[in-house]
Amino acid sequence: MSNQYQKTIYACFTGYIVQAIINNFVPLLFLTFESDYQIPLSQITILITFNFGVQLLIDFLSAGFVDKIGYRLSIVIAHVFSAAGLVGLVILPELLPDAFAGFLIAVMIYAIGGGLIEVLVSPIMESCPTENKERAMSLLHSFYCWGHVGVVLLSTLFFRIFGIGNWKILACIWAVIPVLNAFVFINAPIAPLVEEGEEGMTMKALFKEKTFWILMLMMMCAGASEQAVSQWASTFAEKGLGVSKMAGDLAGPMAFAVLMGCARAFYGKYGDKIDLDKFMTGSGILCIASYLCISLSPSPVLSLAGCALCGLSVGIMWPGSFSKAAASMKNGGTALFAFLALAGDVGCSGGPTLVGFVSNLANGNLKRGILTAVIFPVALIVGMKLIKGKDR
Repeated sequence: MSNQYQKTIYACFTGYIVQAIINNFVPLLFLTFESDYQIPLSQITILITFNFGVQLLIDFLSAGFVDKIGYRLSIVIAHVFSAAGLVGLVILPELLPDAFAGFLIAVMIYAIGGGLIEVLVSPIMESCPTENKERAMSLLHSFYCWGHVGVVLLSTLFFRIFGIGNWKILACIWAVIPVLNAFVFINAPIAPLVEEGEEGMTMKALFKEKTFWILMLMMMCAGASEQAVSQWASTFAEKGLGVSKMAGDLAGPMAFAVLMGCARAFYGKYGDKIDLDKFMTGSGILCIASYLCISLSPSPVLSLAGCALCGLSVGIMWPGSFSKAAASMKNGGTALFAFLALAGDVGCSGGPTLVGFVSNLANGNLKRGILTAVIFPVALIVGMKLIKGKDR
């Protein structure tokens, strides 16, 4: 690989850290929003849905404008919106008469950045001249996990030292990272995704392919399997298991993220020796087991262990689905990656929303909600079998 692209790869790694910040910082503050701004948990659930809802809208729209304005300008804009949304969390709830409206607007701003990052970073990485695309993609996505770990660990330490009342200062500190990475992308080399002389597939051509729809199902289930537990892990540990916020954040979302990152880094190092289909199918089965452990175990310790195990199981699902798509539809181009990101964000929105909805019906019992979400890893395994049959 040409050394000039190392700068691009490092910027892509940081891009997924930015994605982790905007997806996982606010969930750590759900109970703070509930107590300080008198926002009920049912409304706070909307913040999750709205975040991923805006991201999936951007995923859909980006298929039409990214190629026109170029990858460089698009990825810089993505980072600017990410930073602006994080700062908006501090300013807008105080500025507007309705604090919840302020949070919604801030979430909308950074969700625009998050949607663009999700669409752009994977194809930018895919275009870099790396030796093993599947390993590189898995390693790239592991940085989302390390970003998630960093957000939870550093935020928890900050709250412990300075108090959770100073969360606004931390939000501004997190906003510095997308600003700096935007400057890196301004100068980093970006290779074309589709080889010279060829054209990427149009949306119409994609929609005619059965493989495309199977891949969309897999991406949706990958996002839902991951976020159904990830977005509720901190709240589940605090309210459902009765542990402190610090213990809940460390034992819930951080353990989840560490093991998810380990799974991705493991495949990133040894992927050339492992069959991706078998690895993804085995991960789906392990995910089902973790959901059952979380929701059916009478022991709080075992339920928390199930949260961590879920992180290990979902690690390969998202990058593996991207790799399957890149290998199965080589000229998919920007449209393919945009719609895969769209499907993934549908899952990221639908998974936690389903958990929250069922939990509300069960009088706030998050275990019932998480048990319902077992349908997602089951559907992913079915998708794997279908795509394997199509490849044959």
